[in-house]
Amino acid sequence: MLTEFWATASTAYKTLVFSAMGLIAVGMILTIVGNTSGNQGLALASLPVIGLGLILHIAGLVVRGQAIRKSLKR
Repeated sequence: MLTEFWATASTAYKTLVFSAMGLIAVGMILTIVGNTSGNQGLALASLPVIGLGLILHIAGLVVRGQAIRKSLKR
């Protein structure tokens, strides 16, 4: 199921998934760099980046759920 879905997944879903993973990774890197260097502003600025990544992840789940619902109706 997973292999088939990824092979037939829409471009919007794939874009959301990779964007979410990228933003979460960048946010985590900023958090680590900010905390190890003692830069509290950088550490705090990373939180909205991680939050946006999580929101995109949820949007990807919605897009995937809609695609699965459409395929089950057929």
